[in-house]
Amino acid sequence: MASRFGRLIRNENKQPYRVEWRQKAREDLSAIVRYIGKENPPKAQSFGQELRDKTLSLTHHPELGRTGRPGLPDYMRELVVHRNYIVLYRVLDESRTVEVLRVKHTAQQMP
Repeated sequence: MASRFGRLIRNENKQPYRVEWRQKAREDLSAIVRYIGKENPPKAQSFGQELRDKTLSLTHHPELGRTGRPGLPDYMRELVVHRNYIVLYRVLDESRTVEVLRVKHTAQQMP
């Protein structure tokens, strides 16, 4: 359906996408939490949850992240979830799934 401004509007009745964290992404997140926990244990757990929560917007907006980072496959998207962290993911339209593949610090080499 098009709005009066000519842009397409998504059908709000569509099923949301599922966000699934792959093993490597879970390992990345655990490593981040452990690292932060060395200096600030209470902050570490809440920060880890904050990063996970930022990916929930992908359930309704799976193409929110950008594509085109040199060296990454065309299907891979990236979402900035914190000024220092990027989530790399792919969208599987047929199964309505967003697969979180990695969580990287912005200073780390991609991928």
